[in-house]
Amino acid sequence: MTTLLDTAPPPSEPAVYRTRSTRGRFDPAALATTLAAAGLAEHCVLYERGDDWWYAAGVLCAVSVHHDRAVVRYGDQRIEHPYTGSPLRALAELTADLPVMDWHGYGWLAFEFAQAHERPVALPRPGADPAPLAQLVVPRVEARISTTSIDVRAVDDRTLDRVLDIAARLPGASCDRPPAGRRTPVDVHTPDGDAYRSAVARAVERIEAGHLAKVILSRRVPVPFEVDLARTCLHGRRANTPARTFLLDLPGMRATGFSPETVAEVDADGFVRTQPLAGTRALGLGGDRDRINRGELCTDPKELYEHAISVRASDAELRTVCQPDSVAVRDFMSVRARGSVQHLGSHVEGRLRGGASCWDAIGVLFPAVTASGIPKAAACREIADLEPGARGLYAGAVFQVGHDGTLDAALALRAVFTQDGRSWLRAGAGVVAGSRPDREYTETCEKLASIAPYLVAADAGGVRA
Repeated sequence: MTTLLDTAPPPSEPAVYRTRSTRGRFDPAALATTLAAAGLAEHCVLYERGDDWWYAAGVLCAVSVHHDRAVVRYGDQRIEHPYTGSPLRALAELTADLPVMDWHGYGWLAFEFAQAHERPVALPRPGADPAPLAQLVVPRVEARISTTSIDVRAVDDRTLDRVLDIAARLPGASCDRPPAGRRTPVDVHTPDGDAYRSAVARAVERIEAGHLAKVILSRRVPVPFEVDLARTCLHGRRANTPARTFLLDLPGMRATGFSPETVAEVDADGFVRTQPLAGTRALGLGGDRDRINRGELCTDPKELYEHAISVRASDAELRTVCQPDSVAVRDFMSVRARGSVQHLGSHVEGRLRGGASCWDAIGVLFPAVTASGIPKAAACREIADLEPGARGLYAGAVFQVGHDGTLDAALALRAVFTQDGRSWLRAGAGVVAGSRPDREYTETCEKLASIAPYLVAADAGGVRA
């Protein structure tokens, strides 16, 4: 497909972004998702953080990391970099020398991403498709959308003017338009329920035997149709209260979701935060039922224990890369509303020590303790043993990173995934010594209710995003 943003040749010297802005009254979610569906580029990313949405489209340069090599693309150039050791170090080193001024990158990490400091990873099974462990794209155009402005950066004036002109005329730019597209809900009560309950029971046995303290086990729900990611994103965001929203339409990886928590937030001054969520009850069942569930959430010994050990693990991880005495826990065990569920949540924060970078922060915090387990190495072994197939993006991270050392990484949960013509949902539950298989299965259903009712099937003609 030939598009506006994928036809221009790369510059012969480091690219420099040009900037334009427009003011008005906008619905950021509607405008961002409408831009994603407009086909300006073959590939795009959406990322919601705070009150703003980012739309990034076209590929100026890209880095993908595999188990044995990293690949850098810039225009028609493709350079392979074999490496040994940490894929995280390879990603950090390659992004340190990108030929773009003042760049922002968007990408994802698979759950199996091999990390620095010998963190646990699940290597590919024999015969498995050697999919990338990580991918980062620096876009040709980037728009930051708020309720009052659209700020666009692009590598040429023609693209700037075109994007602003299209954005001004898109129907999704108005605050007054309802979401488009008819929803096609998916039943999340699948035939694998007994298999999942059995896996939980086996995990409890291993926990009680002292092999580990906690493991998050997940199950997969197939979606029997092609998904319109942009419309699903808009419908789902109207019904959810996520920490972050994301949409990926990248080579080999397409997904949209409503992340309940961040894995790592790092600012330009080296302040780092993670927000572990653990402990779950349903939400949205009505005032009395929601209040009862909240009371159970705040008093159930299993939920309190699960959350406390997760916070303790995050605290210990941050202390390995942060200045002494800078690590602290904030908002301990506050209740966070996340669409169809409510969680116990805390903030753990600190300041990176001298010489440490945002990649060091993600290196110790990833995979998220709330999506893997405690200790992580043992938990990842249990996951590989008890779950069929690799997780891929599920329980990995979607991130936004900057040339100035900033990084924002959202846990890839509450999402629909599309790859090789197939689509699916996935959800898990934290298993500890006090877990009951029926309750953990119910918890996965409660979490899937954040995304399953809001799926929109692609039009007959095929809408890619």
